[in-house]
Amino acid sequence: MKTQAAIISAITALLFSHLAQAEAGWTDYVNVDELAPPGRHYYEFRLPVKKNPSGCRNEIWFYRDYNSSGSDKMFDVLFEGIKSGMRVRVYVTGICNLKGYSEISAVSLSR
Repeated sequence: MKTQAAIISAITALLFSHLAQAEAGWTDYVNVDELAPPGRHYYEFRLPVKKNPSGCRNEIWFYRDYNSSGSDKMFDVLFEGIKSGMRVRVYVTGICNLKGYSEISAVSLSR
């Protein structure tokens, strides 16, 4: 019985290990490669960051739900980054969607 419980615990740990590694934090400043409003309930964008603190499977794709507070302003900042060539960084929440994209909760613009 103890062996069976240990095996189940090990399998569970492996399956959910990506959740344990998920963290919130700021990425580095980079230029926005792509901003896509795909017609779903969220927009997605690609930032070629060197390190994504979220630990999500896809390290360079991010998303934000349109219904979340401030999402329209964050979209505007990302769009301004594309238009002006300014660099942006994002604050990731540590939450990953089914595609492995990182959820964001803030955007910062820099020269």
